[in-house]
Amino acid sequence: MRATFTHPARLLLASIVCVLGAAALVFVVDPLQLFRPSPRAFYSDDTRVQNAGLIRSQRFDTAFMGTSLAIHFRQSDIDRALRVHSLKLAMTGSNSRQQGFVLEQAIERGAKRVIWAMDDFIFVDAADIEDDPYLSVDLYRRTAKGIASYLFSAAMAKESLFTLLRSVPPLRQPLTRAAPYLPVKFARPDVDDIYALPRDFDLAREYNATRTLAAFAYITSPVRSRFLGEGYDFKAMVRHFEQDAVGLIARHPEVTFDIYFPPYSILQFVAMRDASPATLKIVTDLTAVIAQRLTPLPNVRLHDFRAIRQVTHDLNNYGDVIHHSPVVDAMVLKWLAGGEYRVDPSKPTAPLDELKAQIDAYRVPQP
Repeated sequence: MRATFTHPARLLLASIVCVLGAAALVFVVDPLQLFRPSPRAFYSDDTRVQNAGLIRSQRFDTAFMGTSLAIHFRQSDIDRALRVHSLKLAMTGSNSRQQGFVLEQAIERGAKRVIWAMDDFIFVDAADIEDDPYLSVDLYRRTAKGIASYLFSAAMAKESLFTLLRSVPPLRQPLTRAAPYLPVKFARPDVDDIYALPRDFDLAREYNATRTLAAFAYITSPVRSRFLGEGYDFKAMVRHFEQDAVGLIARHPEVTFDIYFPPYSILQFVAMRDASPATLKIVTDLTAVIAQRLTPLPNVRLHDFRAIRQVTHDLNNYGDVIHHSPVVDAMVLKWLAGGEYRVDPSKPTAPLDELKAQIDAYRVPQP
């Protein structure tokens, strides 16, 4: 040990060699596919990072954006229903600044159509995109800072080493099977599987009226109901809508935007009605502004799925008060393809008026 520290230059040189070797490994393997596509790539559910590589490595003409309400869609289902070549970029818990920024990158890479699940809560006030601690704009832009953070990342070096080991034929199958249970992020062998539920997933167990009503009781409890309105500031939300959504649309008149309001269960709005009426007013007022601003735009088709009673009042379609099952995902794609719930520009608030009437009349089922 004493001999080691009598030669600090050797120690320093060895450290530099190790760091440069790890960076070279990341560059060659490129687990994020930031520099080149790879036919043997694996994918991560960390969508805020993964999307930077997908935009660079995948071929697409349509970008699909949303929050956790859109995260379980499969690209193959989107392609089949809408006859497009899509790239799913949905990010759980994302806000409009993050979504608008990522969509801008996708449009610059060739997206001619955007399908956007527009939740009202994405417009809550948050950090500017340049200061966002959860989304690396430099990684998406491939600036020197972003590339350096990628190449000299210990986490990416670990992922690269695992990818390299997985490429060895005798190890490929066992490591691929084991990947979901190991401390590695790049474990999905198919881009279609990113944040998608397994095809044999027990939907009835996770999506049912019992769970939905329990979630309703939880969020309307007096000790928690104040959180229903957390972050809801009408002026701030309108400002972010104008900057992040309308601004993006105006900058890209060549792109078609299919924007839809997701089919929350009716209990989402009833929870606000009963426990936070001021929040409900903000939501409905914001909806009116969005509908009135978007419907006249020539490159926008606005769809409102929130007043489809046979879906939103069937609590077996939900795992809580907002997250619907993949069965409803398929319905959403069908509705988008058919256009039957497209908002009429001459009556932009008609679906909202129908929703308001349903909220007023609804009575929560008793256990």
